[in-house]
Amino acid sequence: MARNDGVKFRTSSIKVSSLCPHLNIPFFSTLPFCSQTLASNFIKTRDSVTRLISALTNSAKHDNFVTKRSLLSFSSLSLSESTQSEGREIPQKGHVTSHYGRVDEERVLISEVVVRNKDGEELERKDLEFEAVSALKACRPNSALTVREVQDDVHRIIGSGYFSSCMPVALDTRDGIRLVFQVEPNQELQGLVCEGANVLPSKFLEDAFRDGYGKVINIRRLDEVISSINGWYMERGLFGLVSDVEILSGGNIRLQVSEAEVNNISIRFLDRKTGEPTVGKTKPETILRQLTTKEGQVYSLFQGKRDVETVLTMGIMEDVSIIPQPAGDTGKVDLVMNVVERVSGGFSAGGGISSGITSGPLSGLIGSFAYSHRNVFGRNQKLNISLERGQIDSIFRINYTDPWIEGDDKRTSRTIMVQNSRTPGTLVHGNQPDNSNLTISRVTAGVEFSRPIRPKWNGTAGIIFQRTGARDEKGNPIIKDFYSSPLTASGNTHDDMLLAKFESVYTGSGDQGSSMFVFNMEQGVPVLPEWLFFNRVNARARKGVEVGPARFLLSVSGGHVVGNFSPHEAFAIGGTNSVRGYEEGAVGSGRSYVVGCGEVSFPLWGPVEGAGFADYGTDLGSGSTVPGDPAGARLKPGTGYGYGFGIRVGSPLGPLRLEYAFNDRQAKRFHFGVGHRN
Repeated sequence: MARNDGVKFRTSSIKVSSLCPHLNIPFFSTLPFCSQTLASNFIKTRDSVTRLISALTNSAKHDNFVTKRSLLSFSSLSLSESTQSEGREIPQKGHVTSHYGRVDEERVLISEVVVRNKDGEELERKDLEFEAVSALKACRPNSALTVREVQDDVHRIIGSGYFSSCMPVALDTRDGIRLVFQVEPNQELQGLVCEGANVLPSKFLEDAFRDGYGKVINIRRLDEVISSINGWYMERGLFGLVSDVEILSGGNIRLQVSEAEVNNISIRFLDRKTGEPTVGKTKPETILRQLTTKEGQVYSLFQGKRDVETVLTMGIMEDVSIIPQPAGDTGKVDLVMNVVERVSGGFSAGGGISSGITSGPLSGLIGSFAYSHRNVFGRNQKLNISLERGQIDSIFRINYTDPWIEGDDKRTSRTIMVQNSRTPGTLVHGNQPDNSNLTISRVTAGVEFSRPIRPKWNGTAGIIFQRTGARDEKGNPIIKDFYSSPLTASGNTHDDMLLAKFESVYTGSGDQGSSMFVFNMEQGVPVLPEWLFFNRVNARARKGVEVGPARFLLSVSGGHVVGNFSPHEAFAIGGTNSVRGYEEGAVGSGRSYVVGCGEVSFPLWGPVEGAGFADYGTDLGSGSTVPGDPAGARLKPGTGYGYGFGIRVGSPLGPLRLEYAFNDRQAKRFHFGVGHRN
């Protein structure tokens, strides 16, 4: 019967069964309903069957026989005595126990073994009679039986799961002693009532019981269904189980499900050295709003683990753990999150490499000094002040970030930035015949907002003001390079622009070989007539595929600019993160570009990997459309490819890349980079 009309759900306050009062283990104790039911029925079987054999033994010693001996009722879990004892006293439990060792070994010949209903009549359903007969192992016609053998077969009949009681009865006949197993089948399943299942899907229950409607309830099958329900909770890390089962009159089954809801969540700060509770600097609400586990939900271990990871990614905690505790007798749990805070702020210094400088004794080396505070006002807000200085380039930057704006439910972050930088202009305006260098100065200020759009997608929007200009080696403003190509779009010593920025980022698993897609667009807004008006779009994508120990990585990027833009903002092609085998920007610079790359990497030993690669880039013939045609003046080809090999060494900063590449002009070049290729 495929009907589900009998399935009903009730939600109610949960009272956890006394079987699991403490909730101090990851999952509630399992409740094998079948095992408990059968075990309780088997407790009294031993003494009851002992009475049977004792009575048979006594009858063999006397001329008068007991015509019917009713020994055992599993349904009521109580012993019933024959109403036709003919004055013969049934041995008491204590007496039988004292002689059990002897009686258990005595055998009585049984001439016939049959299965009947509780009234002694044949069963209406022959399939049930077959199940009972099939369960018998020792009790066969013309066999001599002991207490243990009869007891075991009674256990087997009950253990088949189809019967609520089994009573062995001995009848004296002309042909000998007939052993009758009087059984009472379970009811047919007609309906289901489930109480307390607030998160368990109704379809799951319907599917679990669907095949049983209209059929005799099998306790073993019911136990399997209960185990599957408990397994559903366990697979999801939920604190829940079936705490009670009852077969009601009319063939209805009542399931009581106990689910441990979260009663309260509290934060406990621990000292970094002693581990004792202390006063924290972080506001508890700053931590609590990071949690997806909320009061009133059924507690999930997996969800709790994700919450721990989320709090750790805030960057202000050294250690985080969640401890569930029983909330009195309510059947709920209280969660205590133990956190150990990191040092909030401090100074740091370091160094790096700038890819824009390609010549000189200290080519590309830069030093840095910074102050950072990770937890301003105890709200996880970040303040970073940094200075980077190289041979030519320098960057002074102030960033203030609120990773989650208060009152926002979309996890929107806000970053306010001010920056003053000088970077080499060699990417577009390099290779000056007089060996002079020029730098591009930028003063930038703006605000950006970022938030998750959907799983694995993140979006950023902002408004940025920027003033840019070119300077010579002495720091004086210039408007043209050696080839008389303009260095600004306005013809002034600097260009002003107000940029409306939008960026969307997709990341797969986050590792190097995962999929990635980035789309970026900047729109110049001409608030004043002399401010630049242009639109710039840029996109890049990456896909990794693992084949055995090797990993293949394909990437492509491209962009286009429309409108009036500064020449030094043209897309530069060539270099460590573009077409290897060429110097930075040596392939070309244009309004448009496309760069493709294919790599294969394979492990060598430990953190060291080997790699082979091939790159191709082109400006799509747009080099001459850049104001002043700086690429044409420097005879850049506009199209080129490179290939080579290298090694990668893992480090805390990312992979250290040392590569040797050849280009299509038969030139050879080493490249060194830190981090994954863009």
